[in-house]
Amino acid sequence: MLEANKRAAIRLGIDTKLIEERIDTQKNIEILENDLTFISVREFERTKHVHRLHPYLGKFIPQLVEVFLRKYFKKGDTILDPFSGSGTTLVEANVLGMNAIGIELSPFNVLIQKVKTNKYDLTEVERDVTDALRRLKLFSSELQNKSRDLFEDNIARLRMDSDYLNKWFSERALQEILFYRSIIRDYCNQDVLKIILSRSARSARLIPHYDLARPKKPVRETYWCIKHKRHCEPINEALKFINRYSLDTIARLKEFDYMRTNALINIVQGDARIAKLPGDLRIHGIFTSPPYVGLIDYHEQHRYAYELFDFPRRDELEIGPAAKGQNGNAKIEYVNGIADVFRNVSKFLVEGAVILIVANDKFNLYPQIGKKCGFELIDVFHRPVLMRTERDENKYFESIFHFKKV
Repeated sequence: MLEANKRAAIRLGIDTKLIEERIDTQKNIEILENDLTFISVREFERTKHVHRLHPYLGKFIPQLVEVFLRKYFKKGDTILDPFSGSGTTLVEANVLGMNAIGIELSPFNVLIQKVKTNKYDLTEVERDVTDALRRLKLFSSELQNKSRDLFEDNIARLRMDSDYLNKWFSERALQEILFYRSIIRDYCNQDVLKIILSRSARSARLIPHYDLARPKKPVRETYWCIKHKRHCEPINEALKFINRYSLDTIARLKEFDYMRTNALINIVQGDARIAKLPGDLRIHGIFTSPPYVGLIDYHEQHRYAYELFDFPRRDELEIGPAAKGQNGNAKIEYVNGIADVFRNVSKFLVEGAVILIVANDKFNLYPQIGKKCGFELIDVFHRPVLMRTERDENKYFESIFHFKKV
């Protein structure tokens, strides 16, 4: 293991014995010049610039993408991510001067990707964001002073249309969220404002401070907070989050704008099993992390955003959702679905293209998937997943499969 990671492991109280038993860190270092533990990479580096514009359960860290793109591709190459999720591969490829194409089923995930990767007039963005925030502060002040009717016709009607919003937000928080949503149409950079609002809504739900990722039910009474080690009150407002994330979003867009390149980014919304790409497209390789079988319901994790913005949901087209479990039929369906994706995009791959797939393959499905797609398995790298944001402490190991198109 790299010395920097050994020192960080000692500081963080991480036992490296299991890591060394489970993975060949020396092999990783010899081939990739990185042991793939990333223990010494601090949290702010894992969430650098636009990678933290919006939380996303199941995303991989940008340093992992960077290691493999630098090793197997060069500036000017075109990289495909057919499960592009929150856009990590697209962003990292652009920074390295590589063209990137993402295919993504979820309309909300596509919004996240677009806001992360668009080229903006940052002066205009800052003007829009700060003015929307100014108007919300005025509204909230009037709301607290009781000079504005809490049940204005347009807001009351929206409340009645969504049982979810009424259930998961306090009275004040919901009014602030719905007011902000109502003024988004007044600005040019509407997608940026939507991401700020969605990120804020996620934080403003009636949930414990320590359970943002997978809350089971709303909390309306004082509770013992594992995060703060004291009794905490339920969240009662959205304004403080919208204020915080407005400033944070401006700063992160500026940071990425400074390092971005002119490499192309193309985002395709649709089912990657049948998505169409330009006929003359030549893709040099793939870097992706498909959904893990029976682990996450990708639409449901952002339900607050779907309720707020009325995005169409495509849950029935998800591959390997948690709702279908991990039984025999679910695994067969998963294998066929993932293989269909790679077969669909394979015709755009150049001969000898490198296919890199990150997967927690505890059922040993990916060698089979590779064979079904006609890919040659070249190597498999393993890494621990240690620095997770979820509270469950369920550390695990994942694999990076290196296939080649033959």
